[in-house]
Amino acid sequence: MNAIWIALFGTVCFVMGYRFYSKFIAERIYRLEADFQTPAHTYRDGVDYVPTNKWILWGHHFTSVAGAAPIVGPAIAIYWGWLPAILWVVLGTVFAAGVHDFGAVVLSNRHKGHSIGTLANRLIGQRAKLLFLFIILILVLMVNAVFAWVIAKLFITFPASVLSVFIQIPLAVWIGYRVYRHSGSMLLPSVIALAVMYGAVLVASEVPLLQFDLVNWFGGADAPVVGGFNGTSMAFLVWIVVLMVYVYIASTLPVWKLLQPRDYINSHQLVVGLALLYLGLLFGAPEMTAPSINGEAEISWYPLLFITIACGAISGFHGLVASGTTSKQLDKETDARMIGYGGALGEGMLAMIAIIAVGTLFASGADFTATYSSFSAAGSNGLGSFVRGAGQLAGNLGIPEHVGSTLIAVIVVSFAATTLDTAVRLMRYIIAELGNEYGMPVIARKHVATSIAVVTSGALVILPEGPNGFGSGGYLLWPLFGTSNQLLAGITLMLVSVWLKRQGRPVIFTLAPMLFLLVMTLWAMGQQVIFTWSGFGDADRNWLLFIFGSLIMVFTLWILLEASRSFRQGEATPQGQALSSDESP
Repeated sequence: MNAIWIALFGTVCFVMGYRFYSKFIAERIYRLEADFQTPAHTYRDGVDYVPTNKWILWGHHFTSVAGAAPIVGPAIAIYWGWLPAILWVVLGTVFAAGVHDFGAVVLSNRHKGHSIGTLANRLIGQRAKLLFLFIILILVLMVNAVFAWVIAKLFITFPASVLSVFIQIPLAVWIGYRVYRHSGSMLLPSVIALAVMYGAVLVASEVPLLQFDLVNWFGGADAPVVGGFNGTSMAFLVWIVVLMVYVYIASTLPVWKLLQPRDYINSHQLVVGLALLYLGLLFGAPEMTAPSINGEAEISWYPLLFITIACGAISGFHGLVASGTTSKQLDKETDARMIGYGGALGEGMLAMIAIIAVGTLFASGADFTATYSSFSAAGSNGLGSFVRGAGQLAGNLGIPEHVGSTLIAVIVVSFAATTLDTAVRLMRYIIAELGNEYGMPVIARKHVATSIAVVTSGALVILPEGPNGFGSGGYLLWPLFGTSNQLLAGITLMLVSVWLKRQGRPVIFTLAPMLFLLVMTLWAMGQQVIFTWSGFGDADRNWLLFIFGSLIMVFTLWILLEASRSFRQGEATPQGQALSSDESP
């Protein structure tokens, strides 16, 4: 099938979903109020609570959630064929992700900008809150480890991308000071920053001296260095250390200094990247050489597809961003529709083009099968296949393939870095909250909590050792990331449903995707914990994933019991009755 028809189908579904379904949800279910005083105004502090223009906030939210995950997951899941992957991305985005992300923003906005973890205490109870915080902590730890691994691997594979990525940091700081100290629009400075970054891509792609090829600096992939480490493993270790230092600084700065301006630049990068890929698709009109259904797959897509594609269909991490940072910057409550639901649709567009890029990369179905010979092979080859496939699509516009691949790598790294330091910031919040909860105020201090987040994230990313040695095992964390991510999304939808019921509003539109997601994810999690990570059967035992997975399953089931009791006992607020004090305009 020609890939244009697939893209057209998905785009029409997304447009119709925003035009009609999100409007229905906004007016009839969440009931947005234009004159509601948002927490960004009520608790304005210039650090976390900052009223922000909806386009800038959309850029921050979109790029925070649209990291590497909506690329990596679909690029792996195409192992089962492009048809089930596309259907889950499109239907999941319209009926689950949009409602989830939108609902998380509204729920937090109506409760003083509190995070989802804190809201669990108010809606379900103290015990559920602590269990939920631990699940969130594990998820964010997974996000940090997986995304750091992705960035390090891309830096190693595409060293010409490093210069452009590092140039973005001072450019973003300059924009932040220019706009918030001297006023003015971010648009023109952001366009200038993009021009400088892409100029760096062109130059670095042609000048080897400007490529940070640490593998060769350490003697090459085959040359042992210290303690048996070769050039690749040493380069990986160095990049992880550099990334951890960066996220420590970035996650402790006020949001206007780096986070917002860099995310605004990245929102334009995302638009540019999507435009390049979709225009390349339009002009090239490639055929999908990957099979629609892979009949040779060694394992069934059902239910594993729903945890492999997490971001891009629905993602619990989005709820953390929506309630952890986005809701604290919401200028008007009515902006939540565009930012929450619209951000989810944008990520769906990214996931869809990721499937198409991989599906059109190979010359034949046999070449696809050779690369995607097993699920583990899909895990190790998926990201690289996307970058090469995206470079091939960009090549249809006359861009040299090596330059196109470097440009795509820069875009992916920029998104992943945005998500990484946002996740570390969220992890700091959670650690501080747990410190206060258990009477350890030292842990609640900003730099202590950040240090714990950075050290544990760095340690986890280098712990798993894959089949190719140190630094190659990051993709082993992906199934645990996917399961914990989807369970968190289900729990977030559950919290929104409890709140809606107490307000006397229909809950079916949040309850239905919640039930589907929890059933599929718990089923997949059970398979992974019992048959794969435990070593029961033919697989090797993986204690790290088995322990983490078992804890998440137990905590989730416990929370569901608490929530079920709360849902049955919850009293709906009679229509017309005043809302509670923290919800009144």
